[in-house]
Amino acid sequence: MTWLRALKATARAGLTVERRRLEPLIALRGAAGLALVVGVSLAAFGTTVAVSSAFGAFQAAVATFQRSWRPRPTLALASGVSLAVSTFVGYLTGAHPVLFLCLLVAWTFLAGLAWVAGPTAGVIASSNVAIMLVTVTLPTSVAAAAGHALVIAAGGLVQAALIVLVPLRRWGPHRDALADALAAEADYARRLRHDPLAPFDPVPLMTARSAAAVTRRQARRRPAELHGARGLAERIRPVLALLADPAIGVPREGPQRARVRELLDAAGAVLDTAAGAIRHGRPAAIPPAALAALRTPDTGAILTGPARRAAVRLAALLEDVVETATPSGRAEPGEARSRPSLLSLLPGVARDLRGELRGGSPVFRHAVRVSAVAGLGYLLGTALPLGHGYWAPMAAVMAMRPDFTQTYARAVARFCGTLLGVALATAVVRTATPGTYTSAALAVACAFGMFLLMRTGYAAAQVCVSAYVVFLLGMGGESWDQTVPERVLLTLLGGVLAMVAYAVYPAWETPRLRARLADWLAADGRYAACVLAHYAHPAAGRDAADVREAVLATRTARVAWQEAHARATHEPVRHRGLTHTAADGAEQALAQLGRATMLMEAHLPDRDAAPLSAAAALADALRRATERGAKDIREGRVPRWDEVRAGDDEVPEPVVREGVRLLREALESLSDALREADPA
Repeated sequence: MTWLRALKATARAGLTVERRRLEPLIALRGAAGLALVVGVSLAAFGTTVAVSSAFGAFQAAVATFQRSWRPRPTLALASGVSLAVSTFVGYLTGAHPVLFLCLLVAWTFLAGLAWVAGPTAGVIASSNVAIMLVTVTLPTSVAAAAGHALVIAAGGLVQAALIVLVPLRRWGPHRDALADALAAEADYARRLRHDPLAPFDPVPLMTARSAAAVTRRQARRRPAELHGARGLAERIRPVLALLADPAIGVPREGPQRARVRELLDAAGAVLDTAAGAIRHGRPAAIPPAALAALRTPDTGAILTGPARRAAVRLAALLEDVVETATPSGRAEPGEARSRPSLLSLLPGVARDLRGELRGGSPVFRHAVRVSAVAGLGYLLGTALPLGHGYWAPMAAVMAMRPDFTQTYARAVARFCGTLLGVALATAVVRTATPGTYTSAALAVACAFGMFLLMRTGYAAAQVCVSAYVVFLLGMGGESWDQTVPERVLLTLLGGVLAMVAYAVYPAWETPRLRARLADWLAADGRYAACVLAHYAHPAAGRDAADVREAVLATRTARVAWQEAHARATHEPVRHRGLTHTAADGAEQALAQLGRATMLMEAHLPDRDAAPLSAAAALADALRRATERGAKDIREGRVPRWDEVRAGDDEVPEPVVREGVRLLREALESLSDALREADPA
């Protein structure tokens, strides 16, 4: 993609406003916390302290809207305390420009590295640096700086207390994650009625698994319907695929296919009903027609072989889903997946940080970029005769992300949102000339708009943020003509610096596509070999832990490839070894490889089943071949599958025999797709 097309695509993405379900009560709670903090600070300490407290309460509320499964009060407290520390340390060096510049660069570099711990930590750390640039200009002494730090921390404490005292839609994000996973499987069942080879996106199941990990305190309070249904959904997916598959299940046409379509339609209805029950915390009212289709006695007479076994198992699993999804109390603490505490994560984060301190790491490159831009932006903003020079580095830090698309999209969205927000706020100020308390009320109203629209797009939220800052500084006594032109020009400068920095020192995803593809192939190969090994040695039974771990590994590798491919699509980089056509073909081949393995997983033998000796040799051959194939892909060669192709075809078990055939076809399709990228 050329630079011009890349800029157009990222600008369009940054200005897109998505239709999302709004949560006005939660936004109102955040705005109420902000109003309480600002009102008390304004009445007790004056406008300067009130501005500091407003930034603390605002940032704490923003932190609670991040996509994290941590308890919201914890996020608010962590944000408020970290911003208070940043402000106090920043003020101590603020009187010495060189020392403050060094602190800013070091602090921003650490904030860039915080993305190793996840997007939530990265956003909170970046916001702390950006807001610190404003708050360090407010105190006039060390004692005053300590007081400002305390009111900033108090803002986080107030937001955390409101979340505890005024719980709204308790467990809402966790309910949504599990309901989305069940709804995705319902959609999958309906699509299988028309397309027996329909693909399935594992992201909803991965999100639900992440949401299922809770702390010990959460485990004692978690509703029972949020436990168990996810595991059932995991087991339902391969059963649905096997039931619909024309190679292992039933023919594409005929009375068996008609019955399978009825069962898939009934499964979709049951799963949708269970999803609604979990999302809203109400009993599941299953449609009678769906129950009749699942419980009809003639299914066993129409279906035979693997399809019949799949139908029986599907009906049993769906009954368990309905029973689990109905609200009935609380789960036992020991049943929950454990989420480690924040302190226990520190050693692991430190190890990850050491691993990222290398030139090729995208996170390390982001940390270098953002710290350099923050320092340069601060110098330029201070040197320009505009005043409020901190707006340039603040805009750059808030816009920059570890990948190209988000950085450029947010830079465009931030400037356009700032322009519109400042224009609207300026019109209000010039027309109404609000006083201190009216400006504070307008700032709180803008914050409410930002909390409400945060999920709809960065540009929409930025309009509210820009107006919020204008009213907040107006509350402190600064007139609109002292802030508007400076903010617009310096925001433009910060956005340009962010975009230029990525072009000069990029972290392109395109050159890493082959490595991502190789990782996915290796994970798929281990998954297939693990399933085949259980047919050879069925002592572990159906619920084998190693198969489960292999499934999770291949899902992680698949999502990593998909995210990398999506980012590379909009990068202005010439392809290095993979054309778009080859990448799409390889993705389809590996998806089919995983699907073929999933079909065999759906009929893993019981503990007392007879061992299948031929499966052991097939598992070893497949593991070696995929590991060697992954190495070939990384080194730019087309993998060969002679070892797998020469495997034993005389397997008595039809599920394994057809599954291995599908595995071979998928591997050959992968080589064909890569051969197009490298005809030599």
